[in-house]
Amino acid sequence: MPVIALLTDFGTQDIYVGVMKGVIWGICPDAKIADLTHEIPPQDITAGALALWGAFRFFPKGTVFCAVVDPGVGTNRRAIAVQTESHFFVGPDNGLLWWAISESDVIKVVELQNRDYFLPTVSRTFHGRDIFAPVAAHIAKGVAIGEFGRELSVDELIKLPALRAEIDEQFIRAPIVHIDRFGNAITNLRREDFSKWLSLHGHRGWTAKIGCHRFKTLCQTYAEVPTGEPLLLFNSYDLLEVAVNRGNAAEQLDIRKGDVLEIWAEGADAK
Repeated sequence: MPVIALLTDFGTQDIYVGVMKGVIWGICPDAKIADLTHEIPPQDITAGALALWGAFRFFPKGTVFCAVVDPGVGTNRRAIAVQTESHFFVGPDNGLLWWAISESDVIKVVELQNRDYFLPTVSRTFHGRDIFAPVAAHIAKGVAIGEFGRELSVDELIKLPALRAEIDEQFIRAPIVHIDRFGNAITNLRREDFSKWLSLHGHRGWTAKIGCHRFKTLCQTYAEVPTGEPLLLFNSYDLLEVAVNRGNAAEQLDIRKGDVLEIWAEGADAK
């Protein structure tokens, strides 16, 4: 059975998600629908992109990801479908799909133009129902994405800044890109990049700072520090996060999205 994974900022209080599922099943009754999340903060494209990036690689080959965080709905922003070596992605061309597809082998990108694959009437405020859900369902049924419209190059797509920290020989600047429901403040510093940086200066000591809080060690688990104490660790997606054991780091340490975690090597002057 084909798998369609939905990611939206619609929440579950209203009918929007349920209606999208109804549209999908009307076109592809055999589809198995996975609710990746519908709790992306409203209009927060970056949060949606991060969630999609963190999730897509764990889904089976051939999964169709239908992602809708679309503050530009009804404007001239493009609607797109992307085929990679292992998955399909459908959504607005506003950066939402970018982090996922930029780490995939892209086979084809098309602009969604062929109205034969949309619902008969297209609302200016609900393309999730009228364009993205039906196109995702048709892909799940086996329609080649070239049928949906003109081909685009990857270079034509709207891009987000790379999901990478700013790194030089002595310093790292890693912005907080997401705060999860536990209050963990997640940066864009990847484990592999931190490991390479450590090797550049012989794995000598380092200090990390955010606000007035400093760290000199990494933890492997939250419970390595006493309850209520802050820590740094690489999470399950190998991104560095600031956390508090059994607490809320964002509230306790007054951290907000966009704040910067700074790390400097031993012997370097703090910026």
